[in-house]
Amino acid sequence: METTGSATEGDPLKRGEDGAETGTVPSASELQKKSCKEVLGFSKLTHWRTAVFFFSLFLCLTIVFAFSFIIPCPVRPQYLVSWNRTFSKAATYDFLAIEDTSKDKVMDVLFVFKTTEGSLNNCTDAGLPSPCVFVLAVDGTDGKTLWERPLAPEFHWAQCGLDEEKGRTWDCLLSHSDQLTAVDKYSGDIMWQHPQPPGLNGTVPVLIVPDLDGDKVSDVALVSYDNTQTQLAFLSGNTGVQIGSTVVLDSTETANHLLHRTTGGSYYVLLQKDTGLYGLALWKIAAKAKAGMEVGLKKDKHWEKNASATSGLVPVYESDSVRQVLRIGVTGGTPDLLLVTGNEVAVVDGKHLQLLWRFNTSSILSEPSFGHFNKDDVLDVVVEEDIGNNTKRVMILDGKSGGVLWEVNLLASPNSPRPASIHTTNSFSVFMFWGMLPSVTNSSEPFASDRHSYLLHPLYSKVLLQSTNVMDHIVTFKATLLENGRHAAYILLTGPGTEGAEGTVVLSKRKLKQDVPDSKVCPIGTGGSTETDEVIREAFSRLRFSDW
Repeated sequence: METTGSATEGDPLKRGEDGAETGTVPSASELQKKSCKEVLGFSKLTHWRTAVFFFSLFLCLTIVFAFSFIIPCPVRPQYLVSWNRTFSKAATYDFLAIEDTSKDKVMDVLFVFKTTEGSLNNCTDAGLPSPCVFVLAVDGTDGKTLWERPLAPEFHWAQCGLDEEKGRTWDCLLSHSDQLTAVDKYSGDIMWQHPQPPGLNGTVPVLIVPDLDGDKVSDVALVSYDNTQTQLAFLSGNTGVQIGSTVVLDSTETANHLLHRTTGGSYYVLLQKDTGLYGLALWKIAAKAKAGMEVGLKKDKHWEKNASATSGLVPVYESDSVRQVLRIGVTGGTPDLLLVTGNEVAVVDGKHLQLLWRFNTSSILSEPSFGHFNKDDVLDVVVEEDIGNNTKRVMILDGKSGGVLWEVNLLASPNSPRPASIHTTNSFSVFMFWGMLPSVTNSSEPFASDRHSYLLHPLYSKVLLQSTNVMDHIVTFKATLLENGRHAAYILLTGPGTEGAEGTVVLSKRKLKQDVPDSKVCPIGTGGSTETDEVIREAFSRLRFSDW
């Protein structure tokens, strides 16, 4: 067998050892010098690595120290599970607003009452007749007074939540005595105050309209109606001064009004008349109030092709018994319209004015509310139907089709608030009703003392959770989140049975899950739930809430 001295592909090490291609083999002294240089270089590199390591360690410890001791951690609000404020010899009204007035990202409560002396002020020192009207903001965490604003009596109406548009420095508008007063929700300061426009007794809701006077602040519109006509006046959102003249919208009385924005960005004032629901273009109203003021307002060709040639009214839904009109909230889009008539509940597409669905019913007792019973991301509708014999049927209608998703019969206890709901992180809502289950009382005629609140969990829809009853007369009620995604609670304002009458007024807050451990699990319908009472209570206790 022949052997060869050349390196082969199968013997790569031999090529490196030969040095045949790179020259002669280095001497021992050269190798020693090269080795010393490599050792010195490695030593210098090791020192640099050590320095970088300790510098990185020092930097990390400094950051940890800064975040732990120097930079304070955010302090979470400390809630009282429940609180109440009592005002003796006072009168109150059906007004309750939930706003963040202390800039702590926790919702606070605003309400109006009439008395001779408030918690911080009195009528005499304010130069007002006694008793006078007080607007009060209380802290949502503990119920303490944040600010108080005395105003001249008598109180007519109030609306808050008007600071959403850019540029406006006030949030609440109140009608009292013969005045319109804009109030800053953070301080209670009066931003402007003017007499009511001549011949115009405005009603809620106040309409937020685009900037009409060119001051880069969105303006407001007041609508007033009596037996002879319906009128509208524009007010500057910055100063409250009337813009242009008062416009007659219709020669007949209007029961209600809303502002609707179409897909194309055009605005229409919706008027609820005895013959149905109609829309009138805002640009037409602005042109009548002041020539040239309609410039910049968009027109909608789809709506205008259906407008009356004489009145300009666009028929949205024609019926001789429209009683309520509500918007079905759609974030960032055109909302649909929910209409309640004498014999049906209907939903109209807000974009194309087409009927989406209709549900036949007899008589609706209260204003419908909304929530998510199923997980299709469409708001479902909660209605209370009068079925006679002092009994009401509470129904949840599918927001897509109008079909009945859930129902229960309750005794229609006097002075029961409308249903409410709060959204959860599980993509459904927990619902709250007021009344009395027929099986709980032997009487077919309920009294105010028979009024309970009930919670419904969509995943346990064959039971209701019954809490203790509320004995006092409920003036108004709201269920809400006091913080973004946290602390679901309900606010109750109780007082005399007649609005404006003097008596004891109580504003209270209770955490929604506060009564769950002591609540009674009530089966409804046939079959009942297969889960134990403890499992159902635990399901309510584990609920986590979120905004829609």
